[in-house]
Amino acid sequence: MKLYSYFRSSAAYRVRIALNLKGIPWETVPVHLLKHGGEHLDEQYRQINPARMVPVLDDDGAILTQSLAIMEYLDETHPTPPLLPSDPLGRARVRALAQTIACDVHPLNNLRVLRYLVGTLGVDEEAKNAWYVHWLQQALPVLEAELAGNPATGRFCHGDIPTIADCCLIPQLFNVRRFNVDLTPYPTIVRIDAECTQLPAFVDAHPARQPDAE
Repeated sequence: MKLYSYFRSSAAYRVRIALNLKGIPWETVPVHLLKHGGEHLDEQYRQINPARMVPVLDDDGAILTQSLAIMEYLDETHPTPPLLPSDPLGRARVRALAQTIACDVHPLNNLRVLRYLVGTLGVDEEAKNAWYVHWLQQALPVLEAELAGNPATGRFCHGDIPTIADCCLIPQLFNVRRFNVDLTPYPTIVRIDAECTQLPAFVDAHPARQPDAE
């Protein structure tokens, strides 16, 4: 498999974790979102993904986009170890946790939104960073409440096996730390993060360990 990826992309980071958890061999095809005006905007890349975003997974010529869809595809085609619980309620909970991150907060803070704020609306760097931190701080209390208040939370977000919820949580926490957001009010999140970062699948997916890392 080939993963079109940018080392600091949260969405690509999620898929890297999932591939590692599954033990699937894969290679990185770097797509730099800043150099040369953004390599994802090239016509050649548009032919691969008309949305011009990362990640893209190429599975022997089959092109898949959208990180959540890719992770579920990996779970269906490589069912062991599972990234979703076996029961419908558990699967719904894990999907809800993942979507809180991937759908509620991440789209507001991705690069194209930040570029629009600065380039079109004329927002300065301080205001842009305040925007970014605001949406992080909206999501963290929700996640902490969902995790701390539910007996289904175990060693990880759901039980004692990493799921797509953990694949989404850890990249988001990378962004939280980049912007120096205080995690003290979120002890459950911090505990789960510590559990995940003991596993090679998470460690090896970290942005700093990618071939295109700067």
